[in-house]
Amino acid sequence: MKNIAILGSTGSIGTQTLEIVREQGTIRVWALVAGKNIGLLERQIREFSPVLAAVWDEEDAKKLRLRVSDLDVRIVSGMDGMIEAAVIPQAQMLVTAIVGMIGLRPTVEAIRAKKQIALANKETLVTAGHLIMPLAKEYGVPILPVDSEHSAIFQSLNGEDASRIHKILLTASGGPFRGKTKKELSGMQVEDALRHPNWSMGKKITVDSATMVNKGLEVMEAKWLFGTGLDKIQVVVQPQSVIHSMVEYIDGSIIAQLGTPDMRLPIQYALYYPKRMPLSGKRLDFYELGSITFEKPDLETFDGLRLAYEAAERGGNMPAIFNAANERAVAKFLERKISFLEITQIIHECMLHCAYVGEPDLEQVLETEQVVYEWIESRW
Repeated sequence: MKNIAILGSTGSIGTQTLEIVREQGTIRVWALVAGKNIGLLERQIREFSPVLAAVWDEEDAKKLRLRVSDLDVRIVSGMDGMIEAAVIPQAQMLVTAIVGMIGLRPTVEAIRAKKQIALANKETLVTAGHLIMPLAKEYGVPILPVDSEHSAIFQSLNGEDASRIHKILLTASGGPFRGKTKKELSGMQVEDALRHPNWSMGKKITVDSATMVNKGLEVMEAKWLFGTGLDKIQVVVQPQSVIHSMVEYIDGSIIAQLGTPDMRLPIQYALYYPKRMPLSGKRLDFYELGSITFEKPDLETFDGLRLAYEAAERGGNMPAIFNAANERAVAKFLERKISFLEITQIIHECMLHCAYVGEPDLEQVLETEQVVYEWIESRW
């Protein structure tokens, strides 16, 4: 029996993790953490019987306590509650599926508690990879990628010597706006950005796919996960989302992981690693597929990817500036307060004007987020 806690149980990755728990029947959920969706969290508590559940706001926690007063579960709140769930003694693994830098502290504490980390929270490594990876090494904690691309790279590295990597080929679907011009993008609305052709994801990550900022975040994440220089990470647009990523070795051999665009596959692989388990759902049919095509990313039109490489190259707290600026800009776009093209404009302005720190500690990384938020609010 696998024992886990889930950070972000009501989001896209969290709910799909619980689908796997339901289907496999060999995983015990000890703690659940959610944001504000206490209705769904209550249903999850009733089905999966955790001993601890956390929400961010204490008022929501009070409401939830009343709703589950008939159950043997303790409800906590705030950062302290999130950390308590992340380090719960009964769980051997923490699934970090929460969106945003709010997941940093609980992940750090889970590593110190020697929990395995099934990582879906990009911000953990994007903003603090220089802290997280050495800490995981110090405590002997494996970080198992849940992103489909990083899982594909991880699988393509199985049994291989990582020092023999020539290049990581990080694939991208191109998102809903692949092939469009800047002029065409200027008129795109929220509904357009949320129509991803292949993947079913949360709103924020779907918009990130539309700007290709998501791929930039994945480049930064891959750098830390696989200890690879940026010059060895190449983004390849693969519109069918069948090849989830590839690794080219020094002898010219390329190993790829393929499958249908189903996030349950990388989630389940992380949960049961190194064991593979049966998974329901559609299988890849090459006769039906017919062909797989490739394109070079358009870094001028989708300048979010170009800015991500620049932020990663600069290092320090620049990736945190990039990430925080994108988070706030995407939120404003979803609220219809800015246009689609203003998302990357805001990121660029923040990278130019927010204070740079060369070797930030965890507090400075978190302070960077607030500085960026305040800078954006004072101008947009």
